Formats: sequence, structure tokens, C-alpha cells
Amino acid sequence: MPIEITVPVLPESVADAQLLDWKKSAGDSVARDEILVEVETDKVVLEVAAPDNGVLSEICHKAGATVTAGEVLARMEAGAAPKTEKAEKKSPAEKSAPKTTAKTPPQKSPQKSNGEEGPPLGPAVRRLVEEHGINLADISGSGRGGRITKEDVLAFIGKQVEPDGGAPPASLPAKTPQPVLGGSREENREPMSRLRSTIAERLVQAQQGAALLTTFNQANMRAVMDLRARHRDAFEETHGTRLGIMSFFVRACADALAQFPTVNARIEGADIVKPNYIDIGIAVASKRGLVVPVLRNCETLGFAEIEEQIRNYGALARDGKISLDDLAGGTFTITNGGVFGSLLSTPIVNPPQSAILGMHAIEERPVAENGQVVIRPMMYLALSYDHRIIDGEQAVGFLVAVKNALEDPGRMLLRC
Repeated sequence: MPIEITVPVLPESVADAQLLDWKKSAGDSVARDEILVEVETDKVVLEVAAPDNGVLSEICHKAGATVTAGEVLARMEAGAAPKTEKAEKKSPAEKSAPKTTAKTPPQKSPQKSNGEEGPPLGPAVRRLVEEHGINLADISGSGRGGRITKEDVLAFIGKQVEPDGGAPPASLPAKTPQPVLGGSREENREPMSRLRSTIAERLVQAQQGAALLTTFNQANMRAVMDLRARHRDAFEETHGTRLGIMSFFVRACADALAQFPTVNARIEGADIVKPNYIDIGIAVASKRGLVVPVLRNCETLGFAEIEEQIRNYGALARDGKISLDDLAGGTFTITNGGVFGSLLSTPIVNPPQSAILGMHAIEERPVAENGQVVIRPMMYLALSYDHRIIDGEQAVGFLVAVKNALEDPGRMLLRC
């Protein structure tokens, strides 16, 4: 009996999804847990894998189709072999030769370097291990009986990732070949992806539904850069993760949000909701667009915990593995346009949040210091906020608090 392959369960707030390109065609053999197609929602991309070994017998929806949860995407025959249209012709000598049967050795559980079999791997873990060519002997399992979990693999992958200056994006987007222009009047048209369409809708919603205003300041990054240079090696040796710039901004914002709780608040109907926690979203560039995974309870996190979580999110974004849980919620957002070379910008608030901090490129600039003109590594800071809930005094005070923390980072370290 054919096995039906259906659309995964979608979140409550997501009504439908869009199919991306199929990785297999009808008639192809498939292996258990092999990715057949990806389903793009307005938040994340979900993978649909083969439930068993066999042959993909029918594809019910083409790429680009809109589907709903539980809808049948394809059918497969479990254990079947792929059909060939024509038998391969053999020479008389081949026909008369004795038949030999090649036996495929049974698959074993992944082995450690000492030759002993380890606990079985889950489908998600197996895919990550295969995609990244990881030697399981290099990973210590934290699960029951030494089982290697998805978190163990992601943490290992994250240690191999070296983000640029501690910035959230895993890497800069690859440069695409530019079309040769001149003479032709043709135009290229392609449908907007579900994620891009949702981003566009939310940006318009933010502009129309809030009274947005932006205030600016600048921070001398010399103290942060010197502190990182002095303690980078010891920090990495102690905590197993590098000391980037982003952790200083997360800590500075968490402390400033505790001082100015209205910046951490949101409007719900006629009420102002002020959470007793600080969840900071970090805008990350992925191959499918901008995503904002959330660091939970930043008021309790130290530098090492912040860096480890950012590193893991960078690896997830690079591989398109960000989950819905990673993106849910958030009371404040930090975005870093500086990694792309932006000197100054006015970021747009991410509803229902009320404020967002924009980081920018660090540039050597002449500044006045103790009556002297000196050259310092300066960064422009921009705070966009909803003026309906946040007054100018609170916005400016918040940004000054962030600036002061960055210019005297030792105070933040003493709080950890």
C-alpha cells in the first residue's frame, strides 16, 4: 500500500505554506529521512523527509503550490526498487557467465574512533552529521546513555564557525553574477517568496501602525576593543567560545532596558504591557532573508552564554535550520547593519515590540577628547522607537545608558 507524505503540522498563526523545489522526481528511489521537499511558511522553512526506504511513486503538488497542514504532497512505495523502462542489453558472454550476488553489509550505528558502537542517532542529528562531515568521536553526547543530541551537534558546529567580529550573520551573502546590461529590453520576473512577502507586509504594518521616531548617538569602541584583545584567549580557553562584540551590546541593552522598562514594553489594545523579563531578538541574515532568533531572559545571561547562543543561531541560520520556537516572542531587537558596511540607518521596529537598536560600522574618526582632537574607533547607534508609548526622554536616556556601558565595559563584567 502506498505511503502518503503530507504537509507537516503548521503553527496556529500560519494558515498555509508554499512548496519549494522538489529534490526528487517521481520514480526516484529514496532513503529513510532523506529530504524530499521544503515547505516555506511566513516564518521558517520546514523540511519534509521520506518516512521509509523505497520509491517515490507520485508527486501531487508542483513547486510553488500553496498547501495546508496535513495535505498530501506525494506518495511512495516502501521497500520498492526503482523501475527501468528498458532492460540493459547483455552480450552472449555476459548471459552465459555465472550470476553473482553482491550482498550489502548491514548498516551499523555510528561508531566512535575506538570501534565501539555508540547509541543510535535521531533523524535530525544524522542529517546534520552527514551534511557537515562530522566525526562522532569528536562530540560528547549529553543525552541519556551518552546519546548525541541535536544540541550537541549544533554546539560542535558553532565552535567551528567564526562570525565576523561577533556579528550575528553567519557570513556575508555570496555575490551573485550580475547580468550583462546593454541593448536588451527584457525583464526578469519571479514570484515573491512567502518569507519575503511576510517581511514586506510586516514592514508596512510597522510604518502604518506606529508613530516611529529615531534618535542617534555614537560610542567610542576603544574600551571594548582593548578589553577583548586582553581577555580573548583566556575567555575562549575558559568558556570554549570566542568573545565577540555582540555580547557587549546584548548586556548593555539588557541593563538599559532594566533601567528604562517602557522601552521593553508593548501596546496591547488600550493597555501597556511591561514584561518582567528581557528577551532580545538578534537580526540574522540567512540565505532566505532576515530572521530574528531570540535570546531568552537576557537579564540573567553572562557573556559566555550570550556568545554561545549567538554562535549556535549563526550556524542554524547558515544551514536554514532556524525553528519557529527560536523566532517566537522577543521584547526588543538588535540589528547590525555594520557588518554590511552601513555607516548610519534608521531601523524599523519589529511589531509588537516598541523599539530596536541599530549597530553600524566601526570607523576611525577624529573626535574631541579632553580638549584634544584624537582618532578613535567610533560607531553610530540608532534607536528607533514607537513614540506612542516611549517618550523622547526615555529613548534618549536608554541610548545614553547603552553608550556609557560600551565606553566603560568593566561595569558590565562586574554585574555578570
